[in-house]
Amino acid sequence: MMLLLAALQVLPIPLDAAARAGLPAASATLTAHGTKQTCTGVWLRDLAARAGAPSGEAVRGPALASVVVAEARDGYRVVFSLGEIDAKLGNAPILVADRCNGQPIGDADGPLRLVVPGDARGARSVRQLQALRLAPVP
Repeated sequence: MMLLLAALQVLPIPLDAAARAGLPAASATLTAHGTKQTCTGVWLRDLAARAGAPSGEAVRGPALASVVVAEARDGYRVVFSLGEIDAKLGNAPILVADRCNGQPIGDADGPLRLVVPGDARGARSVRQLQALRLAPVP
């Protein structure tokens, strides 16, 4: 996996239903604008690993200088380090959600959104998620 990352400038992380199919289901609580929601989907780390990102013991050296860029339809972007999301390092449980409170996420916030339950503010819980990319930090 490390060779794949080193050979590519940017590794797209697919978000479509086929890419999410078969990954372990997960849930997390989101508080946005004073409203709590329980959202379900898959962990970002699992999606990244399926796309070819290093995980586990492979997250070392150059992989630790890699980031996942999440982008919304309106161009809003946030970044997570690969080490931050890895289960054996930062273990940040970042959810790629397609449902909240048992309902599909509507077009105003979805159809996909990130849920970052450990954040004090919801600024990294990107709504209208349209793209994920793994990129090396220069």
